[in-house]
Amino acid sequence: MITYREMTVADVPAVHAIEVEVFPTPWTKDAFYHEMTTNKQATYVVAVDDAEQIVGFCGMWIVMDESQITNVAVTASARGLGIGERLMREAIRIVRERAVVVMSLEVRVTNTVAKNLYHKLGFQDGGIRKGYYTDNQEDALVMWVNL
Repeated sequence: MITYREMTVADVPAVHAIEVEVFPTPWTKDAFYHEMTTNKQATYVVAVDDAEQIVGFCGMWIVMDESQITNVAVTASARGLGIGERLMREAIRIVRERAVVVMSLEVRVTNTVAKNLYHKLGFQDGGIRKGYYTDNQEDALVMWVNL
């Protein structure tokens, strides 16, 4: 069984390991420590398995009544179990409790699996950010949902 909870500073090494596994240009460990200790707008949710191992995470920034998803990742060994969807649903639950009215994110235009999930959760296509991803200059699709 997978459980979901807010991330703590102690979770940074495990979250960073997933970040490195999943993303071609991963955030540094220091960036995650900054998110947990300094960035008052940052909130993260982690997915934890029965062995108390973190298998996924979702980060967001909450500024007034808006939220921006910063990153969502699930370790390869735990994909296909609905963890990404649950992480997003937990993020949405948290921001609704904090009176957020709109959530947005960027996703690679070629990431069909993620785009399908976001559409399932009610996100709509917005604009395109040309050359957004620094590893290959791929465009990002901006998506948003009214909560």
